[in-house]
Amino acid sequence: MSFDPDRPFNDLPDLPPDLSFIETSEMFRQIVLAHRSLAELKGYCQTLPNPELLLNAVILQEGKDSSEIENIVTTQDELFRAAAANDTRKAMDAIPAPTKEVLRYREAVYSGWDALRTTGLLTTNTFVQIVQRLKQNTAGIRTSQVVIGNPVTEAVIYTPPEGEALLRDKLGALEVFMHAGDDSAANIDPLIRMALAHYQLEAIHPFYDGTGRTGRILNVLYLMQQGLLDSPVLYLSAYVLGRKTDYYRLLRGVTERGEWADWVSYMLEAVQATSHATLGLIRDVNALLEKLAETAKSGMKNGYSRDLIRLIFHQPYCKIQFVVEEGLASRVTASRYLADLERLGVLRSLQVHREKYFINYRLLDLLASFRPRYDALSVASIKHGHTD
Repeated sequence: MSFDPDRPFNDLPDLPPDLSFIETSEMFRQIVLAHRSLAELKGYCQTLPNPELLLNAVILQEGKDSSEIENIVTTQDELFRAAAANDTRKAMDAIPAPTKEVLRYREAVYSGWDALRTTGLLTTNTFVQIVQRLKQNTAGIRTSQVVIGNPVTEAVIYTPPEGEALLRDKLGALEVFMHAGDDSAANIDPLIRMALAHYQLEAIHPFYDGTGRTGRILNVLYLMQQGLLDSPVLYLSAYVLGRKTDYYRLLRGVTERGEWADWVSYMLEAVQATSHATLGLIRDVNALLEKLAETAKSGMKNGYSRDLIRLIFHQPYCKIQFVVEEGLASRVTASRYLADLERLGVLRSLQVHREKYFINYRLLDLLASFRPRYDALSVASIKHGHTD
């Protein structure tokens, strides 16, 4: 593989590479553990009566971390308050630009999920649909050259392939690989395919902006397409954010030296760590829902309903308007219900200009404390055949 950072990498090979690195006991162990962790997460989510209630908060938090990898930073408070804003031009204009980008990440996840449910496939059109939602424009595959530079030194570290026709050819080959459309991919474990495909999309770099976030959305959609998850609940970006330097270093290692083993090990560990952590988060959120439901049921003189508690988990920054729109009460009665929940310590109110929010602060605390645990498993130690 010929590579020069200053020249378009038009010789980027199609997948798969030589996979002899998989045939080690350590790699096999990582594959088994990652599958086991995913199965546990999927199984637990299937036992929940309303798993979709958790998706809103988890996807927003995933979007926050995925965007932060690209140095698009917002606060949790800004994010959930913006998610609760009225969908009016005035309200949206007041939202900081980075926060809008994160909200669009959630839209892009749902858009990709809808496309997957419609076709059962992840195609170039899906990739374009996702990035257009992320960027809120109609741009498709790039038609001119871009370069990837070191943000500190500004030195060029990678020049992706050039030419729309070539990019589409490489994306077409990636589609075939992802769906095991030829003999070379049919027997490759889907988690290995996911790791290889994520690198390949980054290396093709088909969009002017948003390729990284598109790739991270496609990771979880691909796990769903392969039947390993039922919903986009895996919180993979928190792991990448915690090991961001490794993420970019290992991508470069594949491009410059063909070091696939280290990259795939990183991705398998990310799946395992975030599956465990996301499972813990969802269990904690579900336990909190039950606890607050019991508090409300025993403490509210009237007006308690399970739907009301579900609402404050779906909308952690709740407003009187939301209760009314759900058909749970009139405006006056909704105000009393939320005030009762504040009196019981379930919610805290916050006045922002003319808008009053009732905040499910315990849920936000849970989300803020979420960090996947991972062993300091050196990729160098994996490479040399031993582990800590």
